[in-house]
Amino acid sequence: MLNKTPADGGLKKTVVAVGGMTCAACVRRVENAIKDVIGVRDAVVNLANGHATVMHSTQWEGPAALARVVAEQGYEYLGEIKNHLADPIEASRLKELRELKLKVACGAVLSVIIFFGSMQHWFPFLDFIPHRIMLLLLFVLTAPAVFWVGSRFFIGAYKAALQKTSDMNTLVAVGAFSAYAYSAAATFSPQFFTTAGITPHVYYDGAAMIVTLILLGRLLEAGAKSKTSMAIKNLIQLKPKTAHLIREGQELDVAVDEVRIGDVVFVRPGERIPVDGTILSGESTIDESMLTGESIPVSKVAGQKVFAATMNTTGGFTFQATGVGAETALAQIIRLVQEAQGSKAPIQRLADKVVSVFVPAVFLIALMTFAVWYFLSAEGNFSRALISFVSVLVIACPCALGLATPTAIMVGTGLGAQSGILIKGGEALEKIHKLSVIVFDKTGTLTKGEPDVTDILTADGYEEKQILSFAAALEKSSEHPLARAIVRKAEQKSVRIETVEKFTALSGLGAKALMDGQRVLIGNRFLMTDEGIAIDDWNLSTERLTGEGKTVVYLALGKSVVGLIALADTPKASAARTVQRLQSRGMKVAM
Repeated sequence: MLNKTPADGGLKKTVVAVGGMTCAACVRRVENAIKDVIGVRDAVVNLANGHATVMHSTQWEGPAALARVVAEQGYEYLGEIKNHLADPIEASRLKELRELKLKVACGAVLSVIIFFGSMQHWFPFLDFIPHRIMLLLLFVLTAPAVFWVGSRFFIGAYKAALQKTSDMNTLVAVGAFSAYAYSAAATFSPQFFTTAGITPHVYYDGAAMIVTLILLGRLLEAGAKSKTSMAIKNLIQLKPKTAHLIREGQELDVAVDEVRIGDVVFVRPGERIPVDGTILSGESTIDESMLTGESIPVSKVAGQKVFAATMNTTGGFTFQATGVGAETALAQIIRLVQEAQGSKAPIQRLADKVVSVFVPAVFLIALMTFAVWYFLSAEGNFSRALISFVSVLVIACPCALGLATPTAIMVGTGLGAQSGILIKGGEALEKIHKLSVIVFDKTGTLTKGEPDVTDILTADGYEEKQILSFAAALEKSSEHPLARAIVRKAEQKSVRIETVEKFTALSGLGAKALMDGQRVLIGNRFLMTDEGIAIDDWNLSTERLTGEGKTVVYLALGKSVVGLIALADTPKASAARTVQRLQSRGMKVAM
């Protein structure tokens, strides 16, 4: 026997994938089973992605024990997750979604047909079918609607029974089966009811609709899970599939998964960086907006860190891998998103507690109803008592409870996503009405997320259009966001863009070329200093513009600066109005 208390006082974390879970009760059963494994201190199961995070001591029974207890609960153990960039249950999730869509569609069609048949007296065009034949048809049509369409409820109820417990599946299964069995009895043994002085009625439509409506709730929930997992899928797709590995002076194209810590990797301009690392040689500007949200690329030189999935925009460089697989910044972001999806709303935790006592309470009330009608009623009729027992079970079937939560979450998160608002989880959605302070990110939220030309300053003898024309001539061949902004401004103002010769891009500094035989430079103050061009006369203007949060670009002809171009990520047209509306509601707004 192993001791549950770790010898070194520390805990380790293991993440495994579990398939076959459908509701909060499934999560509770799997968590409790894993916690019983020797050496396990805590377990948190994420229903959204099927992951179970296990905190355990260094001495524990291991993954084999987890596989055993998960299987004993009636669920599928899909293995340990060592790389958060992989999704081992994606195939099973898609299969489940397809199956749910098929069964809900079939259940809906059958329910409509069964409803028409059950209410034959409402629809004169069905009068040609004898009532007895109609009942037999309904009996046959309802069987697949209950037992095939609703198979997951009966399987779930069976699993719960094996563990000597009950859940929502139990209520749905018992309620639907009771309605079907009652109707079958009314179809084949109507005298059982007439002897009790009761006209035999059938509830085939109720049995079919109970199953179909609850299954619709499961489909909506699965759809919501699929949409929330799109955030993770989009992050995973940012990772390149191959890397240019340098070994013994040779460049080899290998799968990213084959890159190991310490390997030397080469990245070309326009490629995404495959893993985290430190630059060894070369320099470039890198678009890190997927990590930082900032639209302007960052200059990188030897010794600086680079991150997986960020975009190399200009020069090529080699770097040494320092983080691969699950150790990259991208993998850690994905893990945080997955953990956020698994958070439970307070109302959901309350519902979990209610479920644990709700089902036994319903059965108890149903049994009490049976006892009252059978033992205390003057008639003491078994038929009447059984009918009352079944009625309680059917009425208590939680159709509304099964539909309300997934529908509300799906609508709330869906409307938020359409407006560009990602809701972290159920708890955030539930508490949003209590908001008193709203903190905005700037780039891409209040601003457009890309730079625009805001100011053009000129030296004596030059006009704004001239400066813009010279600058656009140099920048038209560049993919840098600042260059694209200058060219876009020139096009908007219908400025004629000059032609240049001997264009040279200077990584991290700017660019230079010849125009009509004269040297033209555009770039930052470091380029001007390196080229021996005086910028002191422009210091006051530069300080004012940079103090306003703008990026300043110098334009020089020969040995003189002839203009400044200031660029900034400008606010969206709706930003001011949005902030004002929030403030008018009494909320504090910060950035």
